[in-house]
Amino acid sequence: MLVTRLCLIATLPTLLASFSELLEKLDRRTNKKIEDNPKFVKSGDVAIVKMIPTKPMCVESYQEYPPLGRFAVRDMRQTVAVGVIKAVEKTEKGAGGKATKAAGKAGKK
Repeated sequence: MLVTRLCLIATLPTLLASFSELLEKLDRRTNKKIEDNPKFVKSGDVAIVKMIPTKPMCVESYQEYPPLGRFAVRDMRQTVAVGVIKAVEKTEKGAGGKATKAAGKAGKK
């Protein structure tokens, strides 16, 4: 399994995220699936990947709310990938990751 830790920038906060798996590689022009579970992607390739942030973050799919559906991936202060969020797998409150102090205070109210 390929796990790479990169900086994920979605809207304002900068968080670490990891690519958990490469799901499929797509044709750049037609958006049709070329390969399932590719071992790698090259510069200029289009792929659907599963990313897991290290902390909870506020994102939505691009179809539901475009301003929260875009992201950029940076490594060593250089942008290495940009894209849109196709789907979001939401987890239950308190399941995985830590909550911030502000989230804890808001939950008490």
